[in-house]
Amino acid sequence: MTEQLVTDTPVNATPDEEAPRHERRGLVLAVILIAQLMVVLDMSIVNVALPDMQRALGFSPTGLSWVLNAYSLAFGGLLLLGARTGDLIGRRPTFLAGITVFTLASFAGGFAVDGTALIASRAVQGIGAAFAAPATLSLLTTMFPEGRERTRALGLYTAVSVGGVSFGLVAGGFLTEVASWRWVMLVNVPIGILVAAIAWVAVPHTPRRHGRFDLVGAVTSTTGVSGVVFGFVHAASHGWGSPVTLTTMLGGLALLIAFVLVERRAAEPITPLSLFASRVRSGALLARMFLIAGAMGAFFYLTQYLQDVLGFSPIQAGLAFLPMTASVFIASQSSSRYLVERFGERPVMIVGAVLSLASILWLTQLDIASGYADVVVALVLLGFGNGLAFVPLTSSALHAVRPDEAGAAAGLVNVAQQLGSALGLAGLVTVSGHASRSLDLAPGLDAVQRAHETFLSGAHAAFQAASVTLVVTLLLVTLVIRREQHAEVEPEAEEAYELAA
Repeated sequence: MTEQLVTDTPVNATPDEEAPRHERRGLVLAVILIAQLMVVLDMSIVNVALPDMQRALGFSPTGLSWVLNAYSLAFGGLLLLGARTGDLIGRRPTFLAGITVFTLASFAGGFAVDGTALIASRAVQGIGAAFAAPATLSLLTTMFPEGRERTRALGLYTAVSVGGVSFGLVAGGFLTEVASWRWVMLVNVPIGILVAAIAWVAVPHTPRRHGRFDLVGAVTSTTGVSGVVFGFVHAASHGWGSPVTLTTMLGGLALLIAFVLVERRAAEPITPLSLFASRVRSGALLARMFLIAGAMGAFFYLTQYLQDVLGFSPIQAGLAFLPMTASVFIASQSSSRYLVERFGERPVMIVGAVLSLASILWLTQLDIASGYADVVVALVLLGFGNGLAFVPLTSSALHAVRPDEAGAAAGLVNVAQQLGSALGLAGLVTVSGHASRSLDLAPGLDAVQRAHETFLSGAHAAFQAASVTLVVTLLLVTLVIRREQHAEVEPEAEEAYELAA
């Protein structure tokens, strides 16, 4: 058992070699955080620039949605493959390849001459992100042993992952107004070059593992997840009854069932099914998915509320999310440095889920007479709730994971987040559209008032649906994710973590 655990670590390292490896942890953590910020930013920074992209490249309303969907589809579909690739051929080359592809695609997108070129570059960005994102989290898992060090590193990782979304809205609004929509793509180029250069020097090598690559598992997982993600994305614009939605959803689910059957027999499975044997890990992954699904409503509908109802400019709407960014940072650092150590992971997760639920319930009360002060209350509650919950949720999802399976576990964390995002947005948009179409408006309203009332009717229905997903999150963290706090890592895993560090 011990030999299998340490095959991914330098077992013959001397004390002189271990010292610089320990000293590099801070530099590696910086690489991890900047790379994660790039990936997360790219999921939100484009939103504010969409109207300018539409005018410049002549997108139709349907075509414009694919600027977002192309990235989500490639990212979500290839995450499991990207995650396991890091375990098999080494995390350093996988990470460097992902960042390089992401950076080159960003450069190409910044100079796109038509809509097709921009959508293609966004898809390639998603491919690069699918290989880079799991590698960042698996590097964190192996460089920082379970306990205080990893919890604090996860606190920073959470602050970047959650706060980066709102920061992306600010950056997107600023770049679009001050420079051009092209800079929401080009800004990744110098950052990507810097990250790749530092990673080349600082990130340690992990040796290749011998064995057959699980090609059938890679194909079924990639096409299966892609089908499910495409189904959710398509449902948002065409409804759940669309033949294309039903076909891709059912086909994706069938392929995922086939994937499970393949993984049960594969010698080197792309996703070891043993990872799901832990009730704690499975519960944490599900809770993460439902928490993200609920939080999507706040970002999507508040961005529209601020601009369409309150009349904010794009940059003002982006800046309006800064209080949430600040509260995420404060909560995640408090969670990782003090609260988890003092009270344990489960109470912190419960409080985080309750605050997130309170935020969405507050948003159900927004109306035309509401102002930014009402929005700030919800944003601060959501920031504190997510910041508190995500640190122990991530820690629980990676609890006692063997180093040779760290990439696969990190991939599942990212898949849960991506599916939660797709499920949340598609489901909430469907609920919102149904409520808006069913609205019986009072006579005598002018066009602006009718538009506001229609939007708010749909938004209220979406927030109510989002509150249901957060109730599910609360039930999962309360009833399912149970383990003894401050539990020790299994002896073999503890030895492997020490060697990996």
